[in-house]
Amino acid sequence: MKDYKVHTYEEAIDVIKEIGFLPLAKLIPDYPSLDGITLKEHWYTGSELDPWMWRAKFPGDGAAAYGKFVKKKSVLISPELLPLIRVILGSSLSVKERYQDGLMSREAVELYTLIRENEGIDTRVLRVEAGMKDKEKKKPFDHALLELQGSLDIVVSGTKAKTNEAGEKNGWSSTSFETMKFWSQNHSIKESTFEVEDAKMMLKDHFAALCSPEAMKSINKIFGL
Repeated sequence: MKDYKVHTYEEAIDVIKEIGFLPLAKLIPDYPSLDGITLKEHWYTGSELDPWMWRAKFPGDGAAAYGKFVKKKSVLISPELLPLIRVILGSSLSVKERYQDGLMSREAVELYTLIRENEGIDTRVLRVEAGMKDKEKKKPFDHALLELQGSLDIVVSGTKAKTNEAGEKNGWSSTSFETMKFWSQNHSIKESTFEVEDAKMMLKDHFAALCSPEAMKSINKIFGL
């Protein structure tokens, strides 16, 4: 596979367009990750060259869907591959139907409903609105968010800075979420009409043209190809 080297946000977008699927950190053997193709000294600097800052720009610009979609790890998915991956990792059943079938937790349904009603909601606000602000409820809250990202029902829409009463930045920024449907519509990404097996075949052909046999083993496992 190509040895990608990225210095700017625009170059990172070009890589995402080319390979379609880019983990933030090492996830697949012999396969790129954002932290592996960028310079370590640029991370967490807060500058325009900081890849950590880019993670909020990708979804805001519609350059990539961003979230913990695979193995509870953060990945970026291009608009071109997203419809196929949604068919494979997502579900044709609604959130309500999956809950009724015992396929989704009550907490995930509650969070999904709140996010759908408040697209772009800040994680801190979401915890309060869900009545899960107490320390003992943090674990089920985090688990429900992972559950919704793993099924591609929600996507990170960006980050929001914590501010004090004077409007000054005060503390770490927090993640904000939108439903995948809302985000996709905003960026003119249509849902795929392919059946699961057809989507898998197309995704396999895409990666096979780019990846080494070692990388393909891991990709086949992730997507059930």
